Amino acid sequence: MDISHFDHLLAAARQQPDAQRLLLVFASASLPADATAEQRARFAAGESGELAPLMCVDKDPAELKDFAALQAEASSMGQDWALVFAAALSGQGRQPPAPAQVEAALTRMVEAVKSGNLGGMIPFARQGEAVQLG
Repeated sequence: MDISHFDHLLAAARQQPDAQRLLLVFASASLPADATAEQRARFAAGESGELAPLMCVDKDPAELKDFAALQAEASSMGQDWALVFAAALSGQGRQPPAPAQVEAALTRMVEAVKSGNLGGMIPFARQGEAVQLG
């Protein structure tokens, strides 16, 4: 399945035979104080910057209507985020993953964003489109 929008990920998670949790890390993008003019121009064009995790959450795909609902909820938190990194965690059958598993996975994701090790996650822009980083 081609996941070019968050809603595609949501649909795929809902179709899985095992219960799923969507794991989400919202991140800001910024420039270091000593950024060059070229770096500033690329940042203004949305092509570069340093990522920093702001907040994280897990969601049951069945309880999340669409990306617009997620975006509205995230915006109500008052954080100026640039990207949301998403991954899914499977349970067993109808049983979702245990809360401790979810918490550990979210912690790993936050640390991965901090270190720039972004494999295994799909980044989505504020409009819900998947983006290619790097």
